[in-house]
Amino acid sequence: MEVRLLEATPDPEELICRGARNDYMSEFNPDLSFEETMASVDGETMEEKKRTLIGHLMQHGHFGPFEHPSATFAIKGVSRACMAQITRHRHVSFDVQSMRYVSFDDVDPERVAEGEMVVTPPSASDPNWVGRNQKGGAVDEETIAKREEVFRQSVKRSVEDYQELLDLGMPPEDARFVLPIGSKVNIVMSMNARMLMHVADMRAAADAQWEIREMTEEILDLAAEWCPVTFDYYEEKMRNRKNRLAP
Repeated sequence: MEVRLLEATPDPEELICRGARNDYMSEFNPDLSFEETMASVDGETMEEKKRTLIGHLMQHGHFGPFEHPSATFAIKGVSRACMAQITRHRHVSFDVQSMRYVSFDDVDPERVAEGEMVVTPPSASDPNWVGRNQKGGAVDEETIAKREEVFRQSVKRSVEDYQELLDLGMPPEDARFVLPIGSKVNIVMSMNARMLMHVADMRAAADAQWEIREMTEEILDLAAEWCPVTFDYYEEKMRNRKNRLAP
């Protein structure tokens, strides 16, 4: 998996603060400098003033201003299972690599068995891995070896069958039906800062599946660089309070 920040609103927290202050000012905000906009907010420096205002907004549930700045992320190599989970969220825009138009006719099935093209879940090779809704707990080495063999042979066979169907003249959009849900896909997605926090509430939670949790953690790391005051506060004060920022 690889996650990159593709593009984002510059000065997102200035935009958040301008939006919030607009609600309580008689002046037309674009006519004011940022210093004038923040003049009545507590703090010695502009950084302190932003922390004061953003903390106040978050503490009092005034989340509307966080809908103004947005970010676009490019995500490489997540499973179709992960894609199905993240695309359930409203108010997020997606572009997903198409299996109708991108063919896998030149992929080596042997390399698929070794991890190319398909995401391999930890429970296929880690005897101590325990997932949600799993029957039983850790398993012995013999069991995990069998699991890994069954998984590898299954994904290899599915790609072999897919390629055979292509050779028999079936269109890729129909042949893809035999490919596993673990098939890797690339995604571009855009959302505003409030929605990103809501996604994190749901998908970085302890009960989220391991893959989407890892993806969301990487997105949060990038968000902390892009919009630091907001996501510092979120990390420290609000994370794991599920659905608090639901739209």
